[in-house]
Amino acid sequence: MINAKLIVRQIEEMGASRAAYVETKDIPFEKAFRSACEQNACGFYKRCWTCPPDAGSIESCMARVKVFPHAVLFQTISPLEDSYDIEGMHDAAVAHNRLTLKVQEAFRQIECASIVLGAGACGVCPTCTKPEGNPCRFPDLAVTSLEACGINVSELAKTCGLRYINGQNTVTYFGLLLYKEHA
Repeated sequence: MINAKLIVRQIEEMGASRAAYVETKDIPFEKAFRSACEQNACGFYKRCWTCPPDAGSIESCMARVKVFPHAVLFQTISPLEDSYDIEGMHDAAVAHNRLTLKVQEAFRQIECASIVLGAGACGVCPTCTKPEGNPCRFPDLAVTSLEACGINVSELAKTCGLRYINGQNTVTYFGLLLYKEHA
């Protein structure tokens, strides 16, 4: 039996500011989040293998999440010089992506099936091969975003007792470990 409290603690020890367990049935989904992707709000629509439309339909992404009964939401909170500190936001995103990959690797080592969702575009490679028309370099490591899967992250944070906004001159990123024990 996998101990959820232990997982939360391990993810925090890996570098998360906070983490919290949630049953997947309690994750708030909204298909409307896909429209932000389709409007290219982050600039990666059709430019990253794990972003829409290549991530799959919203229904298939939601179904992929719902296969896993357990989840741990984790966040990183990073200070910024000011609200225009784009470099600080980028550095925080890179650090969050590193943590996401550490979580992914750690849970591949234990006896459970798992996937990890991240913040924004994949981030495994410095540049995605999608714009060049080449296949993904690391499809087994590639990370899809919570939003591409239709997850309402601000509501999920509330459900988990985590703050979505953590004060002036900070940036907060979220990741989600989904897991189930092998039958």
